[in-house]
Amino acid sequence: MILPPRAQGLARLAEPRDVDVLVLGGGINGAGLLRELALNGLEVLLVDKGDFASGATSASSRMIHGGLRYLENGEFRLVRESLQERDRLLRLAPHAVRPLPTTIPIFSHWSGFSNALKRFLGLSTPPSARGAALIKIGLTLYDVLTIRRRLLPTHAFSRRKEALTLRPGLHPGIVCTATYHDAQVSLPERLCLEVIADACAASPLAFALNYCRLARADGSAVVIVDELTGIGHRVTPKVVVNATGAWIDLANASLGRPSRWIGGTKGSHLVIDHPELLRACRSEQLFYENADGRVCIFFPVNGRVLIGSTDIRIDNPDDAICDEREIDYMLESVRAVFPGIRVGREHILSRFCGVRPLPASDDGFTGRISRDHSCRFTPARAEQPWPVYSLIGGKWTTFRAFAELAGDRILRHLGRPRIASSRDRPISGEPPSAHDGEAALRAMLRHEAVVHLDDLLIRRTPLGLYTRWSETRLAAFADLAASELDWNHDRRDAEIDRTRDILARVHGVAIAP
Repeated sequence: MILPPRAQGLARLAEPRDVDVLVLGGGINGAGLLRELALNGLEVLLVDKGDFASGATSASSRMIHGGLRYLENGEFRLVRESLQERDRLLRLAPHAVRPLPTTIPIFSHWSGFSNALKRFLGLSTPPSARGAALIKIGLTLYDVLTIRRRLLPTHAFSRRKEALTLRPGLHPGIVCTATYHDAQVSLPERLCLEVIADACAASPLAFALNYCRLARADGSAVVIVDELTGIGHRVTPKVVVNATGAWIDLANASLGRPSRWIGGTKGSHLVIDHPELLRACRSEQLFYENADGRVCIFFPVNGRVLIGSTDIRIDNPDDAICDEREIDYMLESVRAVFPGIRVGREHILSRFCGVRPLPASDDGFTGRISRDHSCRFTPARAEQPWPVYSLIGGKWTTFRAFAELAGDRILRHLGRPRIASSRDRPISGEPPSAHDGEAALRAMLRHEAVVHLDDLLIRRTPLGLYTRWSETRLAAFADLAASELDWNHDRRDAEIDRTRDILARVHGVAIAP
């Protein structure tokens, strides 16, 4: 994977620049739209105030899935589209997306029908446990929706005795288990970067810059500031796309287009180093309901066990961090599946937290807020002759479909024809095993727009959150980065301090002296 050098992109902005589309936000939704518009010949600039994929994109549950539980909300269109896009990613990005067998422990045969019916009818009702019959209906619908393009096995049930023989540590109160298949992406940050790289390779008119923030609108121009130098650049777009996720309302305010469209919820996850729990997973995801009705998961990711997630309302996305109550909640939830396996704080390697850019909603149960996507339009005005398209909601699985929808609207607005489709276009990249070793790390530093040491350790590789750290090891990686990026001694030390702080404060990573 090769991203155009950051200096090259900044050089293009040295003089005031006209572009067809300015995309704010370098997460997966912004990256997907950059690719969609680049394939169709538009001049597009994407900027992100931080690193690419540094928001909710990197804090996802690593699942590429159809959304089994959305069926109860009657969101059949969303589930159908999600399953189509899941299968598309399995075909077009097989190096990054692979099948994920998923097992559901079930504790009753018939519970949950009345609540499911109420939810399907749009009535408010507290969550309740789903029994085998209800889960059977959902999994059958899941299979029916993919019957014409079967890529993954259909679902199967195991009786209690068979399930406990296969997994002796399972909760003895189960009546059966159900197993079906979805998919996972172990390194979502890299897949996002690969989408950006694909866009830039497809068209010389597409370029992307990390660590460049939106400052303000200034007449017909938008001022973008390079976070490293503080230098501002004026960009005059025909269209602005706000793909900043949980920051959409804040970005619109900076553009002078105030909105109240986002009702984000934070989702936290734990990375666990626990060989017994890893073996008990048997290379599958365990998908289950916690005591409060919230769906929880855990499964092997990058040689560890990922546990998630929470779903808590939050007003300021910059305040999102996994707190102690969430840690207790997730650790305790594992007992619902494996009561005999003790998982404690000493097993936590790291934690991460992101904010889902959900539409504003008054629903008291956050799990019922739709994960569907929409593209909100704010018209141009005399002093700012460019409209703003805000990308609301969405999920990792459907990023391409969301980009296609938004791209079609933008092309129509600009009077440009669609000349290419992303539907069957592969996303190039290498399997996770290719990211190991000094040579691979040096190539990332040279070719993947690494600005800070934490970019390399947290988003270009899984090293930061899935391995153990010492001061000596951190210094060794800083030396490697310094040699490739020409950092002096002071910059190298500053990068160590910055990365140590982020790993400890944001991710709870213990760094041994």
